[in-house]
Amino acid sequence: MVDFSSVDRTIADLETCLKTTREVSPTEELLVGVDLGTAYIVLVVMNSKKEPVACAMEFAQVIKDGLVVDYIGAMTVVKRLKAQLEERLGRELEKAAIAVPPGTGESDCKTHGYVVEGAGMEVTNLLDEPTAANAVLGVENGVIVDIGGGTTGLSILENGKVVYVADEATGGTHLSLVLSGAYKVSFEEAEDIKKDNTRHKEIFAAVRPVIQKMATIVKGHIEGRNIKSVYLVGGTCCLTGMETVFEKELGIPVHKPANPFLVTPMGIALSSVLTGEQETNHGC
Repeated sequence: MVDFSSVDRTIADLETCLKTTREVSPTEELLVGVDLGTAYIVLVVMNSKKEPVACAMEFAQVIKDGLVVDYIGAMTVVKRLKAQLEERLGRELEKAAIAVPPGTGESDCKTHGYVVEGAGMEVTNLLDEPTAANAVLGVENGVIVDIGGGTTGLSILENGKVVYVADEATGGTHLSLVLSGAYKVSFEEAEDIKKDNTRHKEIFAAVRPVIQKMATIVKGHIEGRNIKSVYLVGGTCCLTGMETVFEKELGIPVHKPANPFLVTPMGIALSSVLTGEQETNHGC
């Protein structure tokens, strides 16, 4: 079983690093991850002890359904976040890992890499997003479902190894579109409503059909397999009670950390240095 108390403590540490910076030595190896999300671009820096030391993020609509649609815009945001963290740390960030939705085509994988390289960092590893999340969760057997702004991706793990990945274009953007129509507000206003924890109970009935569709996607991919646990990560999973819908649809236990949004960005950073057992390019 996943030790969620430990996971939640580590993610809480990372949350504090959005505003505070831990001191690092001038020579120690830093682990850097770049998460190019549909709604947010996130940079995470860990120290040589694999502890969070700095984090920065920016809302940006330069990615759609996991694909870069505004290369210059994406590169500009990454470069800006990199400069912010370098100033805070007093260190240059030279290398970083990246992740993409499962099944991303080779050319689109390269574009993700070009964004980070264009911002001045060497790409040391490229992997799919749910697999990156497992660097934090440590799932041995089960399914990690990463629901971001544009896509629902999943990785099936057996004995700690990824045996199957999949991705479909349904995510938090679709929830916002439903809320925009239901409340007759702009997409941007709907995004704010969705992110307001105090309104989650109010909006749940409106977005439940979209959540059920996401769960149905997962059900189709795991059908016929001996899956006993599902783990939810990704910003969309911050919606209160989302796991209960998945559990009802799938008929198996569904778990999520206290803050599912930062799991994948942290996992990308942890995966920036390869070990002999790590495999790259699950996504491509």
